[in-house]
Amino acid sequence: MPFYVWKGVNSYGEKRKGKVEMPNEAMALSYLKKMRITPSVVKEAPKDVLENIDFFKPKVTGKDVVIFTRQLSTMIDAGLPLVQSLEILGEQTENPSFKKVLREVRMDVETGTTFADAMKKHPNIFDSLYCNMVEAGEVGGILDTILNRLATFMEKNMALKKKVKGAMTYPIICICISFVVLAVMLIFVVPVFQKMFEDFGSALPAPTQMVVDMSEFAKSNFHFMIAAVFAVIFVIKKIYKTEKGRMQMDRMLLQMPIVGTLLRRVAVAKFTRTLGTMLQSGVPILESLNVVARTAGNKVIEQAVFRVTDSISEGRAIAEPLEETGVFPGMVVQMINVGESTGALDVMLAKIADFYDEEVDQAVENLTAAIEPLMMVFLGGMIGGLVVAMYLPIFSMAGAIGG
Repeated sequence: MPFYVWKGVNSYGEKRKGKVEMPNEAMALSYLKKMRITPSVVKEAPKDVLENIDFFKPKVTGKDVVIFTRQLSTMIDAGLPLVQSLEILGEQTENPSFKKVLREVRMDVETGTTFADAMKKHPNIFDSLYCNMVEAGEVGGILDTILNRLATFMEKNMALKKKVKGAMTYPIICICISFVVLAVMLIFVVPVFQKMFEDFGSALPAPTQMVVDMSEFAKSNFHFMIAAVFAVIFVIKKIYKTEKGRMQMDRMLLQMPIVGTLLRRVAVAKFTRTLGTMLQSGVPILESLNVVARTAGNKVIEQAVFRVTDSISEGRAIAEPLEETGVFPGMVVQMINVGESTGALDVMLAKIADFYDEEVDQAVENLTAAIEPLMMVFLGGMIGGLVVAMYLPIFSMAGAIGG
């Protein structure tokens, strides 16, 4: 649909201008009339040559969706109709990609489609968890409450991701810097010393000779080394895209020291938070578990939850099959068992999630505390080793002159 730019005066006599997407100019004028705008100019906007190229389109972030969800909950709670709320929020949002999605959702709702089904047409923006909870809210007549819960859930989930990314960013930056420093020294610094050593005319000490050989290799094969790094990354991505490869890599990550503990705690926190929120919103447990499995983010956890789903569909309680997976800690299983027995499973899951959020904080602190000295030793050992190796011939020559 084309865009139309307009200028006009609102019902208070204030000058306004804007941009609206409509099938034709007549509908654009009708829209302005409904908004109580008296237009002075309405014309089709010039087309942007980049608007249909995905690379140049701004991405819809989790923050955009959280703000929209929170505002929509407030509007519906205040008594505004859903279509009008979507129209207002669609015009207010600054992200053009999200604006277009909200406009399409509003138009689908206007034609009789349910809100949840309209959102399901945009799975990259509104995932299965979001759509299932909205559907439960529509059926139960508590859409504003469900949207509020969704916004809270998404905020906590984003905070959890931020903690994990923060924990992983520091070591990755340190490793990248160390390799850059190593490459610069081997390619540019060592050759300067090498030329000086050749003038000495004597055999080099073994550590120095090893560094010189590494320098020669790096200079000769620099392009191949870079290509090899990209090839390894490409192969890992290809393996990770396969079912078996992703399962093996996810299992390996969970078994790693320190990092594995952090990832396991994150998985438990996400599992309990998601399942608790969906159950509290009235989504059936089997449907909730299927959604939780698909949004787990780890293939090992996903398969474990699917096995639990199969067991529950056969009439078993949730705690026993959870324990049989061997993925979830015994304390989690026992607390879920208590919650299921007392009929307060959703409340117990929320408590477990809060507890594991704190455990994630502790795991992040432990990871940072363990990585910092390791990085210092690694960087210091690498740079110090190179410097000592380069100065060994000078020390040897000084000793020979002194003798």
